[in-house]
Amino acid sequence: MTEKLKIIVLDANILIRAVLGIRTFSLIAKQKDKVLFCTPGVCYREVAFHLPTIAQKRNISFAMEQKALNTLNELKQLIAEIGEDVYGSFKQRALNRISDRDEKDWAIIALAMALDSPIWTEDQDFFGTGIATWRTKNIEIFFAQ
Repeated sequence: MTEKLKIIVLDANILIRAVLGIRTFSLIAKQKDKVLFCTPGVCYREVAFHLPTIAQKRNISFAMEQKALNTLNELKQLIAEIGEDVYGSFKQRALNRISDRDEKDWAIIALAMALDSPIWTEDQDFFGTGIATWRTKNIEIFFAQ
């Protein structure tokens, strides 16, 4: 019997952790054959947009910032970029769940609803939305299930 692939939706903050750190990227790479990691395309754009500001705040050199952008492109081999055509029909229901917290995160909720999957995030705005959420500190429990 073949094992069913697990699915998890990643928030932009997990992508940032993956490009600026080692542990998160390693966790994803290690599980790529057992877990379908996915994120709305908007998350990739958000990370690319905010990375220069984050690098400046953290005093990250230009060379390291460029390495992080390259890593972001490499992540696309490990984390599927899902278009709104897959989750757009869930937009209103997702907004109903997240609008009182952070409306711009609707795509993550909608994708999780469309795929019937949990979310990997460090953003507390997702807690209490009716979608299972996992944090990096305990994501390995999800992987082991």
